[in-house]
Amino acid sequence: MVKLNKKYLKPLKNFYVIGLITFVIWMLFFDAHSWLLHNDLNKDIEALEDEKKYYKNEMKKDKKAIRELSTDEGVEKVARETYYMKKHDEEIYIIEYEDSLLKSKKDE
Repeated sequence: MVKLNKKYLKPLKNFYVIGLITFVIWMLFFDAHSWLLHNDLNKDIEALEDEKKYYKNEMKKDKKAIRELSTDEGVEKVARETYYMKKHDEEIYIIEYEDSLLKSKKDE
């Protein structure tokens, strides 16, 4: 059994093997360009790219809303549907369905 341990420890006595192991450990964990740092930076890049996609989609929605609000019909539609505004000689009736009432009770 002692000979078996010597067999496995023999490469560790070589100067080049020790240098290579030290270099690999240094590059993986301690260097300014380490694998750990690159891994964290790659995760940050992915998160920023996802955020970029989200904001591009939001910009598309906002541009669509601006196009709709640039016409008089679009402004009138938003005012009637969102703010329940009406013309002077009109009456508005708001119809709520049972499923919308259940959702509003859960929110309260």
